[in-house]
Amino acid sequence: MRLSAELESFEARLGHRFERPELLVRALTHGSVTTPARKDNQRLEFLGDRVLGLVMATALLEQDREAAEGQLAPRFNALVRKETCAEIAREIDLGAVLKLGRSEMLSGGRRKQALLGDAIEAVIAAVYRDGGFGAARDMILRLWGARIAEVDDDARDPKTALQEWAQARGLSPPAYVELDRSGPDHAPVFTIAARLDDGREAQASGSSKRRAEQDAAQELLTRIGQDI
Repeated sequence: MRLSAELESFEARLGHRFERPELLVRALTHGSVTTPARKDNQRLEFLGDRVLGLVMATALLEQDREAAEGQLAPRFNALVRKETCAEIAREIDLGAVLKLGRSEMLSGGRRKQALLGDAIEAVIAAVYRDGGFGAARDMILRLWGARIAEVDDDARDPKTALQEWAQARGLSPPAYVELDRSGPDHAPVFTIAARLDDGREAQASGSSKRRAEQDAAQELLTRIGQDI
């Protein structure tokens, strides 16, 4: 199988030349464009998530040989969460080579965080299947680069950080309330409020409930910091 010039350029951005290029094509094939003869990337995504986790866990252990599990876990989560995977995918312009159905293309699929995060995990699995664990590890460490060394000791996501802050002060866990949903079905915008027992709250909007909740939690954490 011969790759297109566009995919050969993407190979160069990955730093891996495929012996089995069909693996790369499958890794970049979203479910919206599959046929009986063209399988999507979901099985590769499943595998790539595990390969990424093993590489990151090993890298963090080697980087800090004295860190306790309680320190390592939030660092690990920060490096493997969907937001970080999507950032990596954007840096190598993965969206430009995704194979999407027409509806996904029209709804901005090439920029969607979930699609990009899933696709980079599928690409990791494709490299693993093509070149072995060493090739996948080298690519991951190269793409994640300084993020591994610079990951914050307290790299919790905002919702977790806000919940821990509230519980440490005897408050109930924050409540997340959907205030509004606007936009078409294929590109909704959610407005969410993060609320504490003591009446403090913050609002944020996002293309998914999860994103809006995270942003609302971060906004409330910022306000709390200003209040202290």
